[in-house]
Amino acid sequence: MESVEELSNHAPCMGAEQVDPTVIAETNLDCALPYLNHLQPGLVETLRQPKRTITVSFPVEMDDGSVQVFRGYRVVHNRTIGPGKGGLRFHPDLNLAEVCLLASLMTWKCALSDVPFGGAKGGVVCDPKSLSQRELQQVTRRFVSELGDNIGPYTDIPAPDLYTNAQTMAWVYDTYDVMHSGNNNRAVVTGKPLSLGGSAGRTEATGLGCFHATERLVENFQIEGLKTLKGATVVIQGFGNVGAVAAHKFAEAGAIVIALSDSQGGIVNEAGIDLDAAAEHKREHGTLVGLPGTLSLTNEALLELECDVLVPAAMGAQICNHNAANIHAKLVVEAANSPITPAADQILGERGITVLPDIVANAGGVIVSYFEWLQNLQNQSWELDEINSKLLKKIYRAVDVVIERWQVLQAEAPAEPEELADFPLNLRTAALVIAIERLAEVVEQRGIWP
Repeated sequence: MESVEELSNHAPCMGAEQVDPTVIAETNLDCALPYLNHLQPGLVETLRQPKRTITVSFPVEMDDGSVQVFRGYRVVHNRTIGPGKGGLRFHPDLNLAEVCLLASLMTWKCALSDVPFGGAKGGVVCDPKSLSQRELQQVTRRFVSELGDNIGPYTDIPAPDLYTNAQTMAWVYDTYDVMHSGNNNRAVVTGKPLSLGGSAGRTEATGLGCFHATERLVENFQIEGLKTLKGATVVIQGFGNVGAVAAHKFAEAGAIVIALSDSQGGIVNEAGIDLDAAAEHKREHGTLVGLPGTLSLTNEALLELECDVLVPAAMGAQICNHNAANIHAKLVVEAANSPITPAADQILGERGITVLPDIVANAGGVIVSYFEWLQNLQNQSWELDEINSKLLKKIYRAVDVVIERWQVLQAEAPAEPEELADFPLNLRTAALVIAIERLAEVVEQRGIWP
């Protein structure tokens, strides 16, 4: 997604369902396979494993004079269409399997959105909340120096993600630029400050894209009881960058945001939450909990509120087999990466709940990152209106082609549906089929060499 909400990494379903990132990635891919029989045998299997994984360990001198060793990862899943592209996250629970899953999601996302990048992801195992600004800078710079030429404007391009931001990307750029002096290196990383070649609209891109994708789907897909966002009730788990931007856009469209949450818990007001007051309360108190005029509840309970649109904009594996039966939304929009497990996906589908998958819903970040990359290479600076207009077109087109492919696959389904009982034909499957077909077409055109 290239950005994510600041919510605890704890997933409420982890105790009830063993959530393995590798299993999630392979299960979702397996659901698309029955609809890809026309491709060259074995070709899809090449997408199960990342193209390249890098693990590094490096020492950093801490503020108290001690030395601490950190571990970092960078994974490139696929480079068929273009250089690797994906965020850098700092989190104490980061592991290689998670990074590989997120890199594969970026591959599908870029192919689906017609962005000429392959999927990548990376990060450092650390607790950024316990590190000073100087220590964060040291960790970032040392990590980039360890990666060396494995990142670059035409090789692999990082961006912000969990607990990293424009300042982090400025350090990434500066470190790489010092190591590769004499070149225009701004395109090595996106999500930079505007003064260093960042793009207007990049910070809001994921939340804005999420809203546009939801709006397009509601207008053009048959969701029972939900024909317009005007008057629709919306619940958003996560009120960081993505969730806050999306919340304001939903409200501007006439929807009623009835519940929000952060890492401390959630708040609910069935008459609607004053978003400006919520943002001010969070700035002042560090949490949404306690906002006057609202009731408090847990993040787990928030997911089960009755609403028209539920937006998990936090961490992965928030909806799983133990709570999927308790979801009371007409539409679930995956603003986060993999917030719904495959088992939950099937339960929601059986209950008639539509899911707008992450590779469509949160693609706004990588789309505007692509625009930033283009501006850097061309030494240009585009106006915000132009960027938002281009973003809107790409998001709408992605939603449209997914709906169209789902309808075609539905019409072509075999006479005996039980043949595909273990492979739900939902919007996620349709989106994956499109992404994989586009990758296969490029592989066929390029040829497998040697």
